[in-house]
Amino acid sequence: MKSGFVGIIGRPNVGKSTLLNNILGEKIAITTEKAQTTRNVIRGIYTNPEKAQIIFIDTPGIHKAKNKLGSIMTQSAINTFKEVDVVLFLVDGSPDKGKGDLFITDMLRDLNTPKYLLINKIDEMDPEEFKKTFDSYDEMGIFDRIFGISALKGTHVDELIDAVTEELDEGPMYFPSDMITDHPERFIVSEIIREKLLMYLQEEVPHGVAVEIERFHEVFKPKNKKGNENEPQDEYADLVEISAVIYCERKTHKGIIIGKQGRKLKGIGKSARLEIEALLGTKVFLELFVKVKENWRESDIAIANFGYGDMD
Repeated sequence: MKSGFVGIIGRPNVGKSTLLNNILGEKIAITTEKAQTTRNVIRGIYTNPEKAQIIFIDTPGIHKAKNKLGSIMTQSAINTFKEVDVVLFLVDGSPDKGKGDLFITDMLRDLNTPKYLLINKIDEMDPEEFKKTFDSYDEMGIFDRIFGISALKGTHVDELIDAVTEELDEGPMYFPSDMITDHPERFIVSEIIREKLLMYLQEEVPHGVAVEIERFHEVFKPKNKKGNENEPQDEYADLVEISAVIYCERKTHKGIIIGKQGRKLKGIGKSARLEIEALLGTKVFLELFVKVKENWRESDIAIANFGYGDMD
């Protein structure tokens, strides 16, 4: 068996998390149309027992940081270059390279690690547009291979996995074959709640929110049996009680998150609860609270407390 680590990098909102979810066949990374959705390094474990175990590392979008949190996110993505066996650089399909793309390609130029360029959203491109994009990157002489893919539809993803597998050396299985991520359920739950916030809220507000799980408790409630009440009650209904705090940076943002008569927060909670129940396979009682922590994205202590201080 082969095994190794593969980094997925790129600018914000180019489809890195969508690609990871497609590779795994299950959602472990949140996705929205808003930039900078991914804040943490997300590890997804792909296992083909007959061929390979590949740990794909989804990274925050590399961007010009406007605060300390942004600097940490970008640095964590850059650090991935040094830790993996293959680098996948995802671009959105445009032949015109922006400053962000050129910044990344400059860093990749002297990297000895195998580098693949992934041109995403080929299902939305005509052949001539794809060729222009392909040629513009191929002329740089940086990439070992170039793939056209659709991260959403899975086009050419199987071929990509086969190519990556060829690059890896023989190695051990780092994780059990049925494990798809090394992140605890609490982390994934907090990310699901944050995803719903991003989807429900307008610009600026969602970028200043963080979610902290204060309580994650599984309870077992005995069901009353029909018939003889003296018989042992050996049937159980699982329930997970979750309390989460949503932190925002301004008092005005708190009002926006809660909404008129609490409707927006209720909508966020319901949407999150349904997805969490599907994830955990059990009923969930979810409580959401909103608190203000002004300018937390500039605070080293707050960033660390929310789990963003050590992202390597």
